[in-house]
Amino acid sequence: MQGIFVTKYRHTLRTLSIVGAFLALSGPAYSQSSTAPRDQKMDLREVTAVLRQMQEQIQQLQTQVSNLKAEQQSERATSDELRNELTAARSQMEALNTAAQARGAQAVDEQASTGATTQARVNKLEETQQLEDAKVRDLSQTRVESGSKYRVRFSGIALFNMFDNRGAVDNADFPQLAVARDLASGNSSVGGSVRQSQIEVQAFGPTIGGARTSADVYFDFAGGFPDAPNGASFGIMRLRTGVVRFDWRQTSLAAGQDTLFFAPLSPTSLATLATPALAYSGNLWSWTPQIRLEHKFVVSDSKTVVLQGGLLDSLSGDTPRSTFYRYASWGERSGQPGYAVRLAWNQAVGSQTLTFGASGYYGRQAWGFGRSVDSWAGMLDAKVPLGDKFEFTSQFYRGRGIGGLGGGIGQTTVWSGLFVDPATQIYGLDSIGGWAQLKFAATSKLQFNGAFGLDNPFATQLRMFNATSAGYPFRLSKNESGLLNFIYQPRSDIVFSMEYRRLKTFTLDSRANAANIASLSLGYLF
Repeated sequence: MQGIFVTKYRHTLRTLSIVGAFLALSGPAYSQSSTAPRDQKMDLREVTAVLRQMQEQIQQLQTQVSNLKAEQQSERATSDELRNELTAARSQMEALNTAAQARGAQAVDEQASTGATTQARVNKLEETQQLEDAKVRDLSQTRVESGSKYRVRFSGIALFNMFDNRGAVDNADFPQLAVARDLASGNSSVGGSVRQSQIEVQAFGPTIGGARTSADVYFDFAGGFPDAPNGASFGIMRLRTGVVRFDWRQTSLAAGQDTLFFAPLSPTSLATLATPALAYSGNLWSWTPQIRLEHKFVVSDSKTVVLQGGLLDSLSGDTPRSTFYRYASWGERSGQPGYAVRLAWNQAVGSQTLTFGASGYYGRQAWGFGRSVDSWAGMLDAKVPLGDKFEFTSQFYRGRGIGGLGGGIGQTTVWSGLFVDPATQIYGLDSIGGWAQLKFAATSKLQFNGAFGLDNPFATQLRMFNATSAGYPFRLSKNESGLLNFIYQPRSDIVFSMEYRRLKTFTLDSRANAANIASLSLGYLF
Protein backbone atom coordinates (compact mmCIF):
# COMPACT_ATOMS: atom_id res chain seq x y z
CA MET A 1 0.00 0.00 0.00
CA GLN A 2 2.78 2.44 0.85
CA GLY A 3 4.54 1.77 -2.52
CA ILE A 4 1.34 2.51 -4.45
CA PHE A 5 0.84 5.71 -2.43
CA VAL A 6 4.40 6.95 -3.21
CA THR A 7 4.00 6.15 -6.89
CA LYS A 8 0.74 8.09 -7.00
CA TYR A 9 2.38 11.20 -5.51
CA ARG A 10 5.28 10.97 -7.93
CA HIS A 11 2.82 11.24 -10.84
CA THR A 12 1.20 14.22 -9.14
CA LEU A 13 4.56 16.06 -8.82
CA ARG A 14 5.35 15.38 -12.41
CA THR A 15 1.98 16.81 -13.52
CA LEU A 16 2.45 19.93 -11.40
CA SER A 17 5.90 20.49 -12.87
CA ILE A 18 4.46 20.37 -16.42
CA VAL A 19 1.70 22.79 -15.47
CA GLY A 20 4.24 25.18 -13.92
CA ALA A 21 6.42 25.16 -17.01
CA PHE A 22 3.42 25.77 -19.21
CA LEU A 23 2.37 28.76 -17.17
CA ALA A 24 5.90 30.15 -17.20
CA LEU A 25 6.00 29.97 -20.98
CA SER A 26 2.55 31.47 -21.35
CA GLY A 27 3.54 34.63 -19.39
CA PRO A 28 5.45 36.40 -22.19
CA ALA A 29 2.89 35.44 -24.74
CA TYR A 30 0.25 36.88 -22.59
CA SER A 31 2.22 40.17 -22.22
CA GLN A 32 2.41 40.61 -25.98
CA SER A 33 -1.32 40.67 -26.38
CA SER A 34 -3.34 43.77 -26.97
CA THR A 35 -4.42 43.99 -23.27
CA ALA A 36 -3.61 47.14 -21.30
CA PRO A 37 -0.31 47.19 -19.33
CA ARG A 38 -2.18 47.45 -16.03
CA ASP A 39 -4.00 44.21 -16.67
CA GLN A 40 -0.69 42.54 -17.56
CA LYS A 41 0.79 43.46 -14.20
CA MET A 42 -2.20 42.09 -12.44
CA ASP A 43 -1.99 38.80 -14.38
CA LEU A 44 1.72 38.37 -13.59
CA ARG A 45 1.07 38.85 -9.89
CA GLU A 46 -1.65 36.24 -9.93
CA VAL A 47 0.53 33.77 -11.80
CA THR A 48 3.41 34.38 -9.41
CA ALA A 49 1.09 33.74 -6.41
CA VAL A 50 -0.20 30.54 -7.99
CA LEU A 51 3.34 29.28 -8.66
CA ARG A 52 4.41 30.07 -5.10
CA GLN A 53 1.38 28.18 -3.77
CA MET A 54 2.12 25.20 -5.99
CA GLN A 55 5.74 25.20 -4.85
CA GLU A 56 4.63 25.01 -1.22
CA GLN A 57 2.33 22.10 -2.02
CA ILE A 58 5.17 20.32 -3.81
CA GLN A 59 7.41 20.74 -0.77
CA GLN A 60 4.64 19.34 1.48
CA LEU A 61 4.22 16.37 -0.82
CA GLN A 62 7.97 15.71 -0.81
CA THR A 63 7.95 15.79 3.00
CA GLN A 64 5.08 13.25 3.10
CA VAL A 65 6.89 10.99 0.63
CA SER A 66 10.02 11.09 2.82
CA ASN A 67 7.95 10.13 5.90
CA LEU A 68 6.32 7.25 4.04
CA LYS A 69 9.71 5.92 3.00
CA ALA A 70 10.89 6.04 6.61
CA GLU A 71 7.80 4.16 7.81
CA GLN A 72 8.26 1.55 5.06
CA GLN A 73 11.85 0.94 6.15
CA SER A 74 10.75 0.64 9.81
CA GLU A 75 8.07 -1.90 8.94
CA ARG A 76 10.53 -3.89 6.89
CA ALA A 77 12.88 -4.05 9.87
CA THR A 78 10.02 -5.17 12.14
CA SER A 79 9.07 -7.89 9.62
CA ASP A 80 12.64 -9.17 9.57
CA GLU A 81 12.69 -9.28 13.38
CA LEU A 82 9.43 -11.27 13.54
CA ARG A 83 10.74 -13.68 10.92
CA ASN A 84 13.83 -14.29 13.05
CA GLU A 85 11.72 -14.89 16.18
CA LEU A 86 9.51 -17.39 14.31
CA THR A 87 12.59 -19.29 13.16
CA ALA A 88 13.88 -19.45 16.75
CA ALA A 89 10.48 -20.66 18.02
CA ARG A 90 10.43 -23.46 15.42
CA SER A 91 13.86 -24.55 16.56
CA GLN A 92 12.71 -24.69 20.19
CA MET A 93 9.64 -26.76 19.24
CA GLU A 94 11.80 -29.26 17.41
CA ALA A 95 14.07 -29.54 20.46
CA LEU A 96 11.08 -30.12 22.76
CA ASN A 97 9.69 -32.83 20.49
CA THR A 98 13.04 -34.57 20.48
CA ALA A 99 13.22 -34.44 24.29
CA ALA A 100 9.66 -35.75 24.60
CA GLN A 101 10.47 -38.72 22.38
CA ALA A 102 13.56 -39.39 24.47
CA ARG A 103 11.44 -39.43 27.63
CA GLY A 104 8.81 -41.76 26.15
CA ALA A 105 10.41 -45.02 27.25
CA GLN A 106 11.08 -43.60 30.72
CA ALA A 107 7.42 -42.56 31.05
CA VAL A 108 6.31 -46.10 30.15
CA ASP A 109 8.56 -47.52 32.88
CA GLU A 110 7.21 -45.04 35.42
CA GLN A 111 3.63 -45.97 34.54
CA ALA A 112 4.45 -49.65 35.00
CA SER A 113 6.09 -49.01 38.37
CA THR A 114 3.06 -47.06 39.61
CA GLY A 115 0.57 -49.68 38.37
CA ALA A 116 -0.23 -50.87 41.87
CA THR A 117 -0.89 -47.33 43.06
CA THR A 118 -3.11 -46.68 40.05
CA GLN A 119 -5.04 -49.87 40.70
CA ALA A 120 -5.55 -48.84 44.32
CA ARG A 121 -6.89 -45.49 43.15
CA VAL A 122 -9.20 -47.25 40.68
CA ASN A 123 -10.49 -49.49 43.48
CA LYS A 124 -11.10 -46.44 45.64
CA LEU A 125 -12.98 -44.76 42.80
CA GLU A 126 -15.10 -47.90 42.35
CA GLU A 127 -16.00 -47.87 46.05
CA THR A 128 -16.86 -44.18 45.83
CA GLN A 129 -18.98 -44.87 42.75
CA GLN A 130 -20.86 -47.60 44.58
CA LEU A 131 -21.51 -45.22 47.45
CA GLU A 132 -22.74 -42.54 45.07
CA ASP A 133 -24.99 -45.08 43.31
CA ALA A 134 -26.46 -46.02 46.66
CA LYS A 135 -27.08 -42.37 47.46
CA VAL A 136 -28.73 -41.78 44.08
CA ARG A 137 -30.89 -44.85 44.58
CA ASP A 138 -31.85 -43.64 48.03
CA LEU A 139 -32.86 -40.24 46.67
CA SER A 140 -34.79 -41.62 43.72
CA GLN A 141 -36.76 -44.32 45.53
CA THR A 142 -40.30 -43.90 46.77
CA ARG A 143 -40.26 -42.59 50.31
CA VAL A 144 -41.85 -44.47 53.20
CA GLU A 145 -44.73 -42.43 54.54
CA SER A 146 -44.35 -41.39 58.16
CA GLY A 147 -46.85 -40.20 60.73
CA SER A 148 -44.59 -37.18 61.30
CA LYS A 149 -42.97 -34.76 58.91
CA TYR A 150 -39.51 -36.29 59.47
CA ARG A 151 -37.78 -38.76 57.20
CA VAL A 152 -38.15 -42.53 57.62
CA ARG A 153 -36.04 -45.13 55.83
CA PHE A 154 -36.96 -48.78 55.29
CA SER A 155 -34.08 -51.16 54.53
CA GLY A 156 -32.81 -54.68 55.12
CA ILE A 157 -31.66 -57.84 53.39
CA ALA A 158 -33.55 -60.73 51.85
CA LEU A 159 -31.16 -63.62 52.52
CA PHE A 160 -31.33 -67.20 51.30
CA ASN A 161 -29.07 -69.73 53.05
CA MET A 162 -28.54 -73.26 51.81
CA PHE A 163 -26.65 -75.62 54.15
CA ASP A 164 -25.08 -79.07 54.14
CA ASN A 165 -24.24 -80.38 57.62
CA ARG A 166 -21.97 -83.39 57.99
CA GLY A 167 -22.35 -84.24 61.66
CA ALA A 168 -25.01 -83.58 64.27
CA VAL A 169 -25.49 -79.95 65.31
CA ASP A 170 -27.70 -78.07 67.77
CA ASN A 171 -29.38 -75.94 65.06
CA ALA A 172 -29.52 -76.92 61.40
CA ASP A 173 -29.44 -73.57 59.58
CA PHE A 174 -27.01 -71.63 61.83
CA PRO A 175 -25.38 -74.08 64.28
CA GLN A 176 -23.08 -73.16 67.17
CA LEU A 177 -22.43 -76.57 68.77
CA ALA A 178 -21.62 -80.05 67.55
CA VAL A 179 -23.66 -82.61 69.51
CA ALA A 180 -23.74 -86.37 69.89
CA ARG A 181 -25.04 -88.27 66.90
CA ASP A 182 -28.70 -89.22 67.02
CA LEU A 183 -28.93 -92.78 65.75
CA ALA A 184 -32.59 -92.30 64.85
CA SER A 185 -32.15 -89.21 62.65
CA GLY A 186 -28.69 -89.87 61.22
CA ASN A 187 -25.55 -87.81 61.06
CA SER A 188 -26.12 -85.27 58.24
CA SER A 189 -28.71 -82.83 56.92
CA VAL A 190 -29.29 -80.64 53.86
CA GLY A 191 -31.76 -77.77 53.63
CA GLY A 192 -32.46 -74.13 52.99
CA SER A 193 -33.82 -71.17 54.95
CA VAL A 194 -34.68 -67.50 54.59
CA ARG A 195 -35.36 -66.83 58.27
CA GLN A 196 -32.05 -64.97 58.65
CA SER A 197 -33.44 -62.18 56.45
CA GLN A 198 -33.57 -58.85 58.24
CA ILE A 199 -35.71 -55.71 58.20
CA GLU A 200 -34.68 -52.32 59.58
CA VAL A 201 -36.76 -49.16 60.02
CA GLN A 202 -34.88 -45.92 60.72
CA ALA A 203 -36.34 -42.54 61.64
CA PHE A 204 -34.49 -39.22 61.56
CA GLY A 205 -35.98 -36.60 63.83
CA PRO A 206 -35.44 -32.95 64.73
CA THR A 207 -32.44 -31.34 66.38
CA ILE A 208 -33.01 -30.96 70.12
CA GLY A 209 -30.57 -29.04 72.28
CA GLY A 210 -28.00 -29.17 69.52
CA ALA A 211 -28.31 -32.97 69.19
CA ARG A 212 -29.47 -34.79 66.08
CA THR A 213 -32.17 -37.30 67.05
CA SER A 214 -32.77 -40.67 65.39
CA ALA A 215 -34.18 -44.12 66.10
CA ASP A 216 -34.08 -47.56 64.52
CA VAL A 217 -35.73 -50.94 65.00
CA TYR A 218 -34.25 -54.20 63.67
CA PHE A 219 -36.12 -57.50 63.07
CA ASP A 220 -35.40 -60.92 61.66
CA PHE A 221 -37.41 -64.15 61.35
CA ALA A 222 -35.39 -66.43 63.64
CA GLY A 223 -37.77 -66.24 66.61
CA GLY A 224 -38.92 -69.86 66.45
CA PHE A 225 -41.50 -71.85 64.51
CA PRO A 226 -45.28 -72.07 64.59
CA ASP A 227 -46.91 -75.36 65.53
CA ALA A 228 -48.03 -76.15 61.99
CA PRO A 229 -47.17 -78.55 59.15
CA ASN A 230 -43.88 -77.46 57.52
CA GLY A 231 -43.58 -74.89 60.29
CA ALA A 232 -39.79 -74.90 59.93
CA SER A 233 -40.29 -72.73 56.82
CA PHE A 234 -42.46 -70.18 58.66
CA GLY A 235 -39.95 -68.35 60.83
CA ILE A 236 -41.49 -66.12 63.48
CA MET A 237 -40.47 -62.45 63.47
CA ARG A 238 -38.04 -61.56 66.26
CA LEU A 239 -37.00 -58.22 67.72
CA ARG A 240 -33.23 -57.80 67.56
CA THR A 241 -32.49 -54.19 68.45
CA GLY A 242 -34.34 -50.92 68.90
CA VAL A 243 -32.44 -47.74 69.85
CA VAL A 244 -33.16 -44.03 70.28
CA ARG A 245 -30.11 -41.78 69.81
CA PHE A 246 -29.12 -38.19 70.59
CA ASP A 247 -25.93 -37.25 68.75
CA TRP A 248 -23.99 -34.09 69.48
CA ARG A 249 -20.73 -33.26 67.76
CA GLN A 250 -18.54 -35.35 70.06
CA THR A 251 -21.04 -36.86 72.52
CA SER A 252 -23.86 -39.37 72.04
CA LEU A 253 -26.61 -40.73 74.24
CA ALA A 254 -28.29 -44.01 73.27
CA ALA A 255 -31.16 -45.83 74.97
CA GLY A 256 -32.90 -49.03 73.96
CA GLN A 257 -32.07 -52.64 73.19
CA ASP A 258 -28.73 -52.95 71.45
CA THR A 259 -25.62 -55.07 70.99
CA LEU A 260 -22.88 -55.17 73.63
CA PHE A 261 -20.97 -51.91 73.18
CA PHE A 262 -18.12 -53.27 75.32
CA ALA A 263 -17.66 -56.21 72.89
CA PRO A 264 -18.19 -54.39 69.57
CA LEU A 265 -16.40 -56.63 67.05
CA SER A 266 -17.56 -59.77 65.29
CA PRO A 267 -16.22 -62.01 62.48
CA THR A 268 -17.50 -61.48 58.94
CA SER A 269 -20.05 -64.05 57.74
CA LEU A 270 -23.32 -64.20 55.79
CA ALA A 271 -24.06 -67.74 56.95
CA THR A 272 -24.73 -66.70 60.57
CA LEU A 273 -26.62 -63.41 60.69
CA ALA A 274 -29.22 -64.64 63.18
CA THR A 275 -26.44 -65.01 65.75
CA PRO A 276 -22.93 -63.61 65.25
CA ALA A 277 -20.27 -65.86 63.78
CA LEU A 278 -18.30 -67.85 66.39
CA ALA A 279 -20.99 -67.23 69.02
CA TYR A 280 -20.36 -69.52 72.03
CA SER A 281 -16.84 -69.97 70.68
CA GLY A 282 -15.24 -66.95 72.33
CA ASN A 283 -17.38 -64.26 70.73
CA LEU A 284 -19.40 -62.51 73.47
CA TRP A 285 -22.78 -61.27 72.22
CA SER A 286 -26.30 -60.41 73.27
CA TRP A 287 -29.08 -57.92 72.59
CA THR A 288 -29.83 -56.32 75.90
CA PRO A 289 -31.78 -53.24 77.10
CA GLN A 290 -29.31 -50.51 78.00
CA ILE A 291 -28.60 -46.81 78.26
CA ARG A 292 -25.12 -45.57 77.45
CA LEU A 293 -23.15 -42.37 77.04
CA GLU A 294 -20.30 -41.96 74.58
CA HIS A 295 -17.75 -39.16 74.26
CA LYS A 296 -14.99 -38.73 71.70
CA PHE A 297 -11.78 -36.90 72.60
CA VAL A 298 -10.01 -35.54 69.52
CA VAL A 299 -6.24 -35.93 69.92
CA SER A 300 -5.36 -34.85 66.36
CA ASP A 301 -6.82 -34.93 62.88
CA SER A 302 -6.19 -38.67 62.66
CA LYS A 303 -6.35 -39.80 66.30
CA THR A 304 -9.27 -40.02 68.72
CA VAL A 305 -10.01 -41.56 72.11
CA VAL A 306 -13.55 -42.85 72.73
CA LEU A 307 -14.93 -43.37 76.23
CA GLN A 308 -18.20 -45.29 76.66
CA GLY A 309 -20.13 -46.13 79.79
CA GLY A 310 -23.58 -47.50 80.44
CA LEU A 311 -26.15 -49.37 82.47
CA LEU A 312 -27.48 -52.67 81.15
CA ASP A 313 -30.15 -55.18 81.99
CA SER A 314 -28.28 -57.83 84.00
CA LEU A 315 -28.72 -60.94 81.84
CA SER A 316 -28.13 -64.39 83.30
CA GLY A 317 -28.97 -66.63 80.35
CA ASP A 318 -32.08 -68.25 81.84
CA THR A 319 -35.07 -69.06 79.64
CA PRO A 320 -38.46 -67.36 80.25
CA ARG A 321 -40.87 -69.19 82.52
CA SER A 322 -43.85 -68.17 80.44
CA THR A 323 -44.57 -67.41 76.78
CA PHE A 324 -46.94 -64.59 77.76
CA TYR A 325 -46.01 -63.12 81.16
CA ARG A 326 -42.63 -61.55 81.78
CA TYR A 327 -40.91 -62.73 84.94
CA ALA A 328 -37.73 -61.16 86.29
CA SER A 329 -34.50 -62.97 85.41
CA TRP A 330 -31.96 -63.99 88.05
CA GLY A 331 -29.93 -60.92 87.19
CA GLU A 332 -32.93 -58.58 87.44
CA ARG A 333 -33.85 -60.09 90.80
CA SER A 334 -30.65 -58.63 92.25
CA GLY A 335 -32.26 -55.19 92.27
CA GLN A 336 -29.45 -53.50 90.33
CA PRO A 337 -28.40 -53.22 86.67
CA GLY A 338 -25.22 -54.35 85.03
CA TYR A 339 -22.40 -51.83 84.58
CA ALA A 340 -19.98 -51.58 81.65
CA VAL A 341 -17.27 -49.25 80.39
CA ARG A 342 -15.01 -49.21 77.35
CA LEU A 343 -11.99 -47.09 76.39
CA ALA A 344 -10.75 -47.21 72.80
CA TRP A 345 -7.95 -45.65 70.76
CA ASN A 346 -8.71 -44.97 67.08
CA GLN A 347 -6.15 -43.85 64.51
CA ALA A 348 -6.63 -43.34 60.79
CA VAL A 349 -4.21 -45.40 58.68
CA GLY A 350 -4.79 -44.41 55.07
CA SER A 351 -8.40 -45.25 54.26
CA GLN A 352 -8.64 -47.68 57.22
CA THR A 353 -8.76 -47.32 61.01
CA LEU A 354 -6.48 -48.82 63.64
CA THR A 355 -8.40 -49.60 66.86
CA PHE A 356 -7.41 -50.88 70.30
CA GLY A 357 -10.04 -51.20 73.02
CA ALA A 358 -10.28 -52.35 76.64
CA SER A 359 -13.60 -53.02 78.41
CA GLY A 360 -15.03 -54.14 81.72
CA TYR A 361 -18.42 -55.47 82.82
CA TYR A 362 -20.01 -56.20 86.21
CA GLY A 363 -23.43 -57.50 87.15
CA ARG A 364 -25.02 -59.10 90.21
CA GLN A 365 -27.38 -62.08 90.15
CA ALA A 366 -29.75 -63.31 92.89
CA TRP A 367 -30.53 -67.06 92.62
CA GLY A 368 -32.94 -67.28 95.52
CA PHE A 369 -32.56 -68.24 99.20
CA GLY A 370 -30.05 -65.39 99.61
CA ARG A 371 -27.64 -66.88 97.08
CA SER A 372 -25.84 -64.20 95.05
CA VAL A 373 -23.36 -64.46 92.22
CA ASP A 374 -21.06 -61.72 91.02
CA SER A 375 -20.88 -61.71 87.23
CA TRP A 376 -17.92 -59.95 85.63
CA ALA A 377 -15.74 -59.87 82.53
CA GLY A 378 -12.70 -58.08 81.17
CA MET A 379 -12.29 -57.71 77.39
CA LEU A 380 -9.63 -56.62 74.89
CA ASP A 381 -10.36 -55.93 71.22
CA ALA A 382 -8.23 -54.84 68.27
CA LYS A 383 -8.60 -54.03 64.58
CA VAL A 384 -5.27 -53.72 62.79
CA PRO A 385 -4.88 -52.84 59.07
CA LEU A 386 -2.03 -54.76 57.42
CA GLY A 387 -1.45 -52.73 54.29
CA ASP A 388 -4.16 -51.93 51.77
CA LYS A 389 -5.41 -55.51 51.35
CA PHE A 390 -5.27 -57.23 54.74
CA GLU A 391 -6.90 -56.60 58.12
CA PHE A 392 -6.49 -58.46 61.41
CA THR A 393 -9.36 -58.41 63.93
CA SER A 394 -9.53 -60.07 67.34
CA GLN A 395 -11.33 -60.01 70.67
CA PHE A 396 -10.60 -61.85 73.95
CA TYR A 397 -12.26 -62.11 77.34
CA ARG A 398 -11.83 -63.51 80.83
CA GLY A 399 -14.92 -63.67 83.01
CA ARG A 400 -17.23 -65.38 85.47
CA GLY A 401 -20.96 -66.09 85.37
CA ILE A 402 -21.47 -64.56 81.91
CA GLY A 403 -23.52 -67.23 80.17
CA GLY A 404 -26.10 -64.52 79.45
CA LEU A 405 -23.46 -62.77 77.33
CA GLY A 406 -22.46 -65.90 75.43
CA GLY A 407 -19.44 -66.69 77.61
CA GLY A 408 -18.75 -70.08 79.13
CA ILE A 409 -20.52 -71.67 76.10
CA GLY A 410 -23.73 -70.19 77.50
CA GLN A 411 -23.21 -71.70 80.98
CA THR A 412 -23.56 -69.22 83.86
CA THR A 413 -23.36 -71.15 87.14
CA VAL A 414 -22.61 -74.53 88.66
CA TRP A 415 -24.39 -75.97 91.70
CA SER A 416 -23.26 -78.14 94.59
CA GLY A 417 -26.59 -79.96 94.84
CA LEU A 418 -30.25 -79.64 94.02
CA PHE A 419 -31.21 -76.13 92.98
CA VAL A 420 -34.34 -76.06 95.17
CA ASP A 421 -32.35 -76.99 98.28
CA PRO A 422 -31.50 -73.77 100.21
CA ALA A 423 -28.26 -75.42 101.36
CA THR A 424 -27.06 -75.84 97.74
CA GLN A 425 -24.21 -73.49 96.90
CA ILE A 426 -24.19 -71.71 93.51
CA TYR A 427 -21.01 -70.41 91.93
CA GLY A 428 -20.38 -68.34 88.85
CA LEU A 429 -18.60 -70.43 86.22
CA ASP A 430 -15.14 -69.10 85.30
CA SER A 431 -14.26 -69.12 81.62
CA ILE A 432 -11.84 -67.70 79.09
CA GLY A 433 -12.07 -67.34 75.34
CA GLY A 434 -11.64 -65.26 72.24
CA TRP A 435 -11.41 -65.25 68.48
CA ALA A 436 -9.27 -63.84 65.67
CA GLN A 437 -9.90 -63.15 61.99
CA LEU A 438 -7.75 -62.32 58.97
CA LYS A 439 -9.48 -60.51 56.10
CA PHE A 440 -8.09 -60.24 52.57
CA ALA A 441 -9.81 -57.66 50.36
CA ALA A 442 -8.83 -58.84 46.87
CA THR A 443 -10.85 -56.06 45.23
CA SER A 444 -13.52 -53.61 46.29
CA LYS A 445 -16.09 -56.30 45.42
CA LEU A 446 -14.42 -59.50 46.62
CA GLN A 447 -13.10 -60.43 50.08
CA PHE A 448 -11.84 -63.58 51.77
CA ASN A 449 -12.12 -64.25 55.53
CA GLY A 450 -10.61 -66.83 57.82
CA ALA A 451 -11.44 -66.95 61.55
CA PHE A 452 -11.03 -69.20 64.57
CA GLY A 453 -12.65 -69.00 68.02
CA LEU A 454 -12.41 -70.87 71.32
CA ASP A 455 -14.46 -70.80 74.53
CA ASN A 456 -13.07 -72.71 77.50
CA PRO A 457 -14.96 -72.95 80.84
CA PHE A 458 -12.79 -74.09 83.75
CA ALA A 459 -12.97 -77.87 83.86
CA THR A 460 -11.90 -77.93 87.53
CA GLN A 461 -15.14 -76.21 88.51
CA LEU A 462 -17.20 -78.49 86.30
CA ARG A 463 -15.63 -81.54 87.93
CA MET A 464 -15.98 -80.16 91.45
CA PHE A 465 -19.77 -80.11 91.28
CA ASN A 466 -21.77 -83.04 90.06
CA ALA A 467 -24.90 -81.04 89.47
CA THR A 468 -25.74 -79.82 85.99
CA SER A 469 -24.79 -76.36 84.80
CA ALA A 470 -27.52 -73.82 84.30
CA GLY A 471 -29.13 -73.92 80.89
CA TYR A 472 -27.77 -77.29 79.67
CA PRO A 473 -28.50 -80.94 80.64
CA PHE A 474 -24.79 -81.68 80.12
CA ARG A 475 -21.55 -79.93 81.01
CA LEU A 476 -19.59 -78.42 78.11
CA SER A 477 -15.87 -78.01 78.71
CA LYS A 478 -14.69 -76.47 75.42
CA ASN A 479 -16.06 -75.31 72.08
CA GLU A 480 -13.91 -74.64 69.00
CA SER A 481 -15.07 -73.11 65.72
CA GLY A 482 -13.22 -72.26 62.52
CA LEU A 483 -14.49 -70.77 59.27
CA LEU A 484 -13.34 -69.87 55.78
CA ASN A 485 -15.49 -67.86 53.39
CA PHE A 486 -15.53 -65.50 50.48
CA ILE A 487 -18.05 -62.70 49.97
CA TYR A 488 -18.63 -61.30 46.49
CA GLN A 489 -20.69 -58.14 45.95
CA PRO A 490 -20.87 -57.39 42.20
CA ARG A 491 -23.34 -54.57 42.82
CA SER A 492 -24.27 -52.52 45.83
CA ASP A 493 -27.53 -54.47 46.23
CA ILE A 494 -26.43 -58.06 45.41
CA VAL A 495 -24.19 -60.19 47.63
CA PHE A 496 -23.07 -63.81 47.27
CA SER A 497 -21.05 -65.99 49.64
CA MET A 498 -19.83 -69.53 50.21
CA GLU A 499 -18.51 -70.70 53.59
CA TYR A 500 -17.01 -73.73 55.25
CA ARG A 501 -17.13 -74.16 59.02
CA ARG A 502 -15.91 -76.81 61.41
CA LEU A 503 -17.32 -77.20 64.92
CA LYS A 504 -15.72 -79.26 67.67
CA THR A 505 -17.48 -79.35 71.03
CA PHE A 506 -16.08 -81.12 74.11
CA THR A 507 -18.28 -82.54 76.85
CA LEU A 508 -16.63 -82.94 80.26
CA ASP A 509 -14.74 -86.23 80.54
CA SER A 510 -16.17 -87.45 77.26
CA ARG A 511 -15.11 -87.51 73.66
CA ALA A 512 -15.55 -84.49 71.42
CA ASN A 513 -18.29 -84.15 68.85
CA ALA A 514 -17.39 -82.64 65.46
CA ALA A 515 -19.37 -81.35 62.50
CA ASN A 516 -18.49 -79.89 59.09
CA ILE A 517 -20.83 -77.31 57.59
CA ALA A 518 -20.87 -76.01 54.02
CA SER A 519 -23.22 -73.15 53.19
CA LEU A 520 -24.19 -71.00 50.25
CA SER A 521 -25.74 -67.55 50.80
CA LEU A 522 -27.43 -65.22 48.32
CA GLY A 523 -28.71 -61.86 49.49
CA TYR A 524 -30.42 -58.78 48.10
CA LEU A 525 -29.99 -55.54 50.02
CA PHE A 526 -32.82 -53.03 49.87
